[in-house]
Amino acid sequence: MDAGRVQIYYGDGRGKSAAALGYALQAASAGRNVFVIHFLKGKMETEAAFMQKLEPEIKVFHFEKSQGRYEELSEQEKLEENINLRNGVNFARKVLVTEECDLLILDELLGVIDNGVVTAQDVENLFRAKTDGTQVIVTGRSLPEDLKGYADEIYQIQEKKAPVN
Repeated sequence: MDAGRVQIYYGDGRGKSAAALGYALQAASAGRNVFVIHFLKGKMETEAAFMQKLEPEIKVFHFEKSQGRYEELSEQEKLEENINLRNGVNFARKVLVTEECDLLILDELLGVIDNGVVTAQDVENLFRAKTDGTQVIVTGRSLPEDLKGYADEIYQIQEKKAPVN
């Protein structure tokens, strides 16, 4: 698989996280050790309970404590949640430095930048901590120009036709 590469899935379309998780399933079925860190999605209790069935091949981490999605929180709740989100980024750095996995998925990390919790520079530092043996996949809505140079592959996901309800 693509050891040492950085892939970014971004855009307003749906399916970025699903694409990353599909890649995680492929990697795990090939015997690779996969970590997934979710950001800005609340506790995701139902999804998290299901994904625990994939352990030990795929380990899933959530650092947020609130039930609701980040954008629905009050300003005070966001301040508290920002600490948890930064803890998630710090954990990702530790995972990369210690080479604890073959594939690290940072789901909605780009949104953490969009919300001012961390900077693009913080994420650049995270990418620099990556070794050649670890692949990283990052998802989010918008991609800062500064990060494009760190990616080996960039996929822009766009909605071409809105679903009919």
